[in-house]
Amino acid sequence: MASNFNFLKGRSDEKTTPAYGQDDGIERGVSYSSENGQVVDDGDGDGPDDLHRAMKPRQLNMMAIAGAIGTGLIIGTGTSLKLGPGSLLIGYLIMGICVYIVMVALGEMGAWLPHKKSFSGYATRFVDPAFGFATGWNYFFKYVIVLPNNLTATGIILQYWRPDINVSVWITVFGVAIIVVNLIHVAFFGEAEFWMSLIKALIIVMLILLCFIIALGGGPNHVRTGFHFWRDPGAFAQYSASAGDDKVVIPGATGRFLGVWACMVQATFAYLGTELVGVAFGETPNPRKNVPRAVSQTLMRIVFFYLGGILVLGMAVKYTDPLLGAVKKTSGLASPFVVAAKNAGINKLDDAVNGLLLIFTISAANSDIYLASRTLWALAKDGQAPGIMNKTNKRGVPVPAVILSSLFILLGYMNASKGSSTVFGYFVSLVTVFGALNWVAILVSYLFMIRAMKVQGVPREAMPYRNILLPWGAPIALFLTILIIIFNGFGAFFPHFQVDKFLTSYIGIPVFLINIGWWKVFKKTKRVRPEDADLVTGRRSF
Repeated sequence: MASNFNFLKGRSDEKTTPAYGQDDGIERGVSYSSENGQVVDDGDGDGPDDLHRAMKPRQLNMMAIAGAIGTGLIIGTGTSLKLGPGSLLIGYLIMGICVYIVMVALGEMGAWLPHKKSFSGYATRFVDPAFGFATGWNYFFKYVIVLPNNLTATGIILQYWRPDINVSVWITVFGVAIIVVNLIHVAFFGEAEFWMSLIKALIIVMLILLCFIIALGGGPNHVRTGFHFWRDPGAFAQYSASAGDDKVVIPGATGRFLGVWACMVQATFAYLGTELVGVAFGETPNPRKNVPRAVSQTLMRIVFFYLGGILVLGMAVKYTDPLLGAVKKTSGLASPFVVAAKNAGINKLDDAVNGLLLIFTISAANSDIYLASRTLWALAKDGQAPGIMNKTNKRGVPVPAVILSSLFILLGYMNASKGSSTVFGYFVSLVTVFGALNWVAILVSYLFMIRAMKVQGVPREAMPYRNILLPWGAPIALFLTILIIIFNGFGAFFPHFQVDKFLTSYIGIPVFLINIGWWKVFKKTKRVRPEDADLVTGRRSF
């Protein structure tokens, strides 16, 4: 939909400065007609069957800082560290830049054209309704599958102290609790996530400082390691893989390169979920002001929490340490931070970390229902899911979507038997790649929007928030993300071909493409032409 509206009139050159004639802090759900420039309702207000913009800015900011941080940083880094501290730092640095570009692209769209339909809404609006359909449903299934997995992890952690209580009991208890949190009000959910995110941030800060002090010789053993482990045994390890009794070590520069690549793949999956704050944009007041602020918090999270944590781990633990990866990943003993403490003579930290991990798993499960329900609501709003799913109560909670998303908690009971838990593990591995495909969807939607702006003669200066890395960084991040998706399962070929590992790494890709093709044929959708793209609906009034 080409627009005759003067996009430059009264625009804001600064990220958070209100445009000329706009009341600071007041948001109006209006847009301009492409035919006559009159103000029309854009459907983004808090009307019937609509989400309410009731999430507070401080809640959104804290979610951006620590909301999506899961057990990957505290525990998952132990596996990656075995490939060398240099490989680990490079992997997290490169993918950190990539995910930041994804976030600022989402931030530019969210601040300029805010809506409540999440990522699938932008894909439908700028690319193709079939692309939006596939993006939304893939994102929904990703979170409803990992939801019972996070609750199962919670139960396993609690068995550390109460092995006599079955995991199913804990799944029921915490499942009911997070359902209630998501049904009350988005402000209540936001408050719960605010405090859990704050606790997670404090935990990570504590662990980073602990490792830094240990590396400087402040531990009970008073051994100052500094960067000694970067020299001996070294910064880069050879890539190795095992399957059953077979094991292979790739020598030379090829082995070191594969080690870096493996860390990049693992870093990608550790960063997945960072975009969750983009779903919350639809329930945040004054997106023009609050979206850029939340996006900027993401950079602090990447630099301090991830890169800072990786750096001090490489200083405090050598990659040849036999304690790395020696125990199951749902235990505090699996954390490389605990390994660093044990080596320094600090005992019982594993008990504390084990308890603190509960905050991470409960927060993740709480967010899973929120993300899945809002994605389902957005799909229904675009006619891509049953119409009943777009219904909300008077508090703006999409009750049918929350209930349907919560039903997937029942899958957690599959973990009660060994055979079923193995099958369920395959499901979790399968949908993990959907998170990376969502990054692709965000970047493709952004690039299509930029192309539409050029065709319709809309200058980039019309956008209230602009980042120095865009738009030139978006194609680079898109290319890198696609490479990660294509080669994320390279480990399936070492030491010999493993069919199950290959399928779980790649089957998500044809599922995504089949969803696009099926909806395109069924609904006869057409690609959105740049001259017809809607660059008006959802804009703030001037």
